[in-house]
Amino acid sequence: MSGTESDPNASSEDSRLTSLEQRLDRAETAENDRTAIAASPGSDANYRLGNRVLAELLGGMIGGALLGWLIDRFAGTAPWGLLGMLMMGIIVAFRNIIRLSQTPKK
Repeated sequence: MSGTESDPNASSEDSRLTSLEQRLDRAETAENDRTAIAASPGSDANYRLGNRVLAELLGGMIGGALLGWLIDRFAGTAPWGLLGMLMMGIIVAFRNIIRLSQTPKK
């Protein structure tokens, strides 16, 4: 076959390739729109805020319990240092969470 002759299958393949490219473009556009909605900036901020609240709760409880245990260990005040400092840690954690919830969003 020479380069000047036209192949009847070539035009059908070109139209199929064009159709495939158009469908791929539409699919990519739809996927980009779908992922843009899922990755909105608000959801990331909410996720970070939730992690911070969890860290405040765990940090307050674990920190208070550790300090109370150390006080009990060195002062010999059996469970009262642990219980007192654990309560203080919980109170401080809740105070920090309340302060977080009252800060205005940008």
